[in-house]
Amino acid sequence: MDNVPRDDRALGRLLDAAEDASPVEAVEAVTRELADALGATRVSFLIADLSGRSLVRLAYATSSRDGGDRHDDEETAEELPFDGGPREQAIRDQAVHVGPPKPGTDGWTVYAPVTERGEALGLLEMLLPTEPTDDVLGDIVRTAHVLAFVVIANRRHTDLFEWGQRSTAFTLPAEIQRRLLPSAFTCEAGSFTLSAWLEPAASVGGDTFDYSVGRDLLHLSVTDAMGHGAASALTATLCVASMRNTRRHGESLLDQAAAANEALVAHTEGLEIEGFVTGVLGRLDLTTGTLTLVNAGHVAPYLSRAGSVTPVELPACLPLGVLGDATYEEHTLGLEPGDRLVFVTDGMLERRAAVIDLVAEITATRDLHPRETTRRLADAVLAATGPVLADDATLLVLDWHGDHGTRGGDRHTIGGADAT
Repeated sequence: MDNVPRDDRALGRLLDAAEDASPVEAVEAVTRELADALGATRVSFLIADLSGRSLVRLAYATSSRDGGDRHDDEETAEELPFDGGPREQAIRDQAVHVGPPKPGTDGWTVYAPVTERGEALGLLEMLLPTEPTDDVLGDIVRTAHVLAFVVIANRRHTDLFEWGQRSTAFTLPAEIQRRLLPSAFTCEAGSFTLSAWLEPAASVGGDTFDYSVGRDLLHLSVTDAMGHGAASALTATLCVASMRNTRRHGESLLDQAAAANEALVAHTEGLEIEGFVTGVLGRLDLTTGTLTLVNAGHVAPYLSRAGSVTPVELPACLPLGVLGDATYEEHTLGLEPGDRLVFVTDGMLERRAAVIDLVAEITATRDLHPRETTRRLADAVLAATGPVLADDATLLVLDWHGDHGTRGGDRHTIGGADAT
């Protein structure tokens, strides 16, 4: 055992602690192990709220009077809105932040992002009795990265993390819509970075986004089902499920569009109702940078290249579900290293949001990580329209870095995020 490196022994203890605990206690087991190893007086995991604008501290409570902003059976959730302080800075910068003792405190506060492939899951917060050395900070960063995998693995078995992330109650249509979205909104790879965001309307408007990474292909889509409420969410469910099923059979974009169109037409004919979906389907060749797109009656994406932002020339075919014999066309776009594509739904352009100069906003956020760009653009929409949207507003931002990193070899990561 003496020949086993210290880091390997520490990692083994962390993983054993997580696996020995129940799914709802796995994160606490890891943080307790870390506290014992570092002599920390306090260690907490703060999970990112689904709004993207706050963190939530989850805790076990023996009664509803044990503090917190929300309660559910034996759990409490304390919401910590972003205020520009060190917690928010650590999330935004994806870098560990260390704060010296403050009056009334007895130690140094450390905030470390809990991140996997650029997806910010939350923050590891701890109080240490002495100023941490570089070696200690390195251990904390690595543990925070391990914690990301612990959260991902255990949230499959419990509602605890999902409940903690919900600062507002979901309607049934919102619940359906949430299940359609990929489990991670951000993905960093060697050749690209992708991040998406959805601001739901008060009555869900049927927006969805999706992506899947293959060895040499990136599949993506942004769709908008007509109408609102449960009917719209169910139409979106049928469309997304059809596209995923066809994609997983290895079929082309045109096959995906045709199958979704056929499924929607058959569904609406059988029920004698109207229901169609607009959308853009895409497939990016990660070895060449060639992006193939199918536009089913949707607003064209924007291309940011060499300092200018322009809509992509992308002729629109019929929306999915309008005509059973509708045909669809593919169009290709050759991406250049440094390009950014921004896909949107019409909720980003509706009449109250029309005051936003979207081209100017995309230009102003060009130097931000796609994860931060989606948040900034969504905030601009909410500032213009107010907190209650008339229609869903959805964004998907794709950065193309170049084919040299197809397998991920050119990523330079620290704690689950690309440092560059």
